[in-house]
Amino acid sequence: MATPTRILRGWGGTSAPGEEILGENLEEIARDAVLTRGLGRSYGDSSLPPPGAHKVAGSTRADQILLFDEADGLLRGEAGVSLAKIQRVILPRGWSFPVLPGTQYVTLGGMVAADVHGKNHHVDGTIGRHVQSLRLLLADGRVVRCSREERADLFRATLGGMGLTGHILEAEVRLQPIPSPWIWAETQRVESLEDLILGLRTAASDWPFTVGWLDALATGRGLGRGILIRGRWAEKNEAPTNPPAEKHRMSVPFYCPGWLLNRVSMRAFNTLYFRRHPRRLKAGIRHPESFFHPLDAVSRWNRIYGRRGFTQHQCVLPETERPGATRRFLESLVSSRAGSFLCVIKDCGEVGEGLLSFPRPGISIAVDLQIKRTTQEIVNQLNRRVIAEGGRIYLTKDSLTRRDHFAAMEPRLEAFDAARRRWDPERRLQSAQSVRLLEQAR
Repeated sequence: MATPTRILRGWGGTSAPGEEILGENLEEIARDAVLTRGLGRSYGDSSLPPPGAHKVAGSTRADQILLFDEADGLLRGEAGVSLAKIQRVILPRGWSFPVLPGTQYVTLGGMVAADVHGKNHHVDGTIGRHVQSLRLLLADGRVVRCSREERADLFRATLGGMGLTGHILEAEVRLQPIPSPWIWAETQRVESLEDLILGLRTAASDWPFTVGWLDALATGRGLGRGILIRGRWAEKNEAPTNPPAEKHRMSVPFYCPGWLLNRVSMRAFNTLYFRRHPRRLKAGIRHPESFFHPLDAVSRWNRIYGRRGFTQHQCVLPETERPGATRRFLESLVSSRAGSFLCVIKDCGEVGEGLLSFPRPGISIAVDLQIKRTTQEIVNQLNRRVIAEGGRIYLTKDSLTRRDHFAAMEPRLEAFDAARRRWDPERRLQSAQSVRLLEQAR
C-alpha cells in the first residue's frame, strides 16, 4: 500500500485532512474507510472525508476491465477503471460508453456515484439508465449485488448517491454501438439566449449530442449569446479510415495569480471567443476527445483559477413549466457581477432513476466561479433563484450550497434518507459534503 496522503483536495481546490489508502484489492482497503474516492474530479467536497474521520479508500489501483462482451456490448469493470481506459479499449471495436461527461479522467465507480450525464441526456439519460448491476461493500461489511431486480432500493439510492450507500466495487454497464469512433459536428453562432434555447430544442429531435457555450458576461440584447454545438457519431463513409490518435496535451505548470482572472480579462476572452466563430455554420469531422472532453486538452487547467480555487454552480431549471426561468437565472448571475469565461448550457430530458440524480426536464446551466470573498453570497443568490424556479443543483460540482437551500430544492431527500437508514443505520459512510448538507459528523 502507498503512503497515505495527508491533505486531500477536490478539483476546485476545496481541501480536508485525510488519508487516501491505495491498493489493488478495493474490498480490503475500503473496510475501514468512511468513503471511496476515485480520480478526485468532483469539484467540491463530495470525495473528501468529514471532520474526525480521515481515512478514505482510493480506487484507482482497482482498475481492471473484468468483462467486455463484443457481441452484445456488456462491460463489467472495477470501480477504479477510468473512462479514458474504457474508451481506448472499446472505441476501436465499434462501441462507446453510453454517457460521456465533460472529462474522461473519471472512474467507473465515480460516474455511478454521481449518476453522470452528458451531451446526450435528452436522448439517453444518465449513466444510471445503462447500469445493469452493481457490486457493493456495505457499511456493515457485507458484499452484495444490487440491480433493478435485486435490492432495488439500494440500487436506486446508489445511482447518484455520492458514495453514501456503500463502497462501489464493480459495475456492469450496457455499451452503445457506434458506426465509427469519429464525430460529425456542427457549430453555429447564436446571438441571444432565446435563440440558443430554441436551437438546443430544435436540434434535440435529430442530434444525439447537443450543448452550448454561453457568454455569461454579455448584457442587454446580447444576454445569453453563445455557440450552439451539435454532433453525432460519424458514419463509416464520412470518417477517416484511421482511428483517432491520442491527443497531445498541454499543461498549466503552476497556479496562476488570482488577479489574472477579472471581469475585464474574462469579458475580453468571451467576446473574442464569440466573435472568432464565423456567422456561417461550421461542420466537419471532430476527434471524439475534442468534442466530448475539450478541457482535457489542458492538464491541470484548474490551476488557472489560482491557489484559492473555484467552484462550479450547475443547476437545472424547468424552462417549459416556468418560461423565462433561464433568462431570470442569467439576469441574477449578471447582477451579482460574478465573472466567468466557462458557462455551459444543455437541454435535459427525463428524470433518472437515482434518488438524488441531478437532471430533470429543463435547461441546465453550469458556470465556474473563482473563489473570492463574495463567492459564498453569489452562490446563495443563485440558489435562491433556483429555489424560486423549482430547480435543483448538481452535487458533484457543489462546494458552497447551504443546508437549508439544498433541502428547499430537493423533495427526494426523505426517500434517500430512508434508504440510507436501511443500509447504513449508523451513518458509517459520510463525506465532507454529506455533513455540510445532510447530517452531523459522527
